[in-house]
Amino acid sequence: MTPPALPPAHASLADVIDAALPQTQCTRCGEPDCRRYAEAIAEGRAPINRCPPGGAEGIVRLAALTGQPVQPLDPAHGTEGPRGVAVIDETWCIGCTLCIKACPVDCIVGAPKRMHTVIESLCTGCELCVPACPVDYIAMEPVTPGTGGWAAWSPALADEARARYGFHRWRVERDRRDHDERLAAKAAHKLADIAAASHHTDPAVLDAKRAIVAAALARVRARQQADAAPDPDDEA
Repeated sequence: MTPPALPPAHASLADVIDAALPQTQCTRCGEPDCRRYAEAIAEGRAPINRCPPGGAEGIVRLAALTGQPVQPLDPAHGTEGPRGVAVIDETWCIGCTLCIKACPVDCIVGAPKRMHTVIESLCTGCELCVPACPVDYIAMEPVTPGTGGWAAWSPALADEARARYGFHRWRVERDRRDHDERLAAKAAHKLADIAAASHHTDPAVLDAKRAIVAAALARVRARQQADAAPDPDDEA
């Protein structure tokens, strides 16, 4: 068994635990990603036996880091098994892009109404794309038959998956900000159009339109203010 690399001296317990997780971002632990699971363990909100991709060896690693006793994997969160990769039946793909949106490491490529495909070398086997497919034409195929947990994974793969997940989150947030900025610009133009039409339009109709546009602008500004607020993860 290859132990995880020693963390920096300044690392928090959550950092140390996160470094010992496989970074598949599968959410089977009940948290939205590996980092949140690490934080939940560090804060005593979650046990160490909810990570099927890490398997039995992963529990041993987490037990050593946290001082908790080794325990069996909680079957309510899945079972340890071979690492799999997603495979799309491209002959039936309808190009809906829902699998692309579900993938936490951006390993699915395609375009709306066009065939999608999985870059197998980048797939973490999270399975999140499977339920996202509305036509049920995504399947998981094992690539490490008879071998699961960390024996089917590696620190290098975990590091790459963590980096790709970080980029995925940045990209999604960038796209959302761009969408909000376009919405704000359209709303501003709409307000200008309403003002220009004020001399020949029913005042009640104008007030209703202004209220709708103002509400949209308020939502955009609220999200922008939330984006500007310090991220607790960055402060940790």
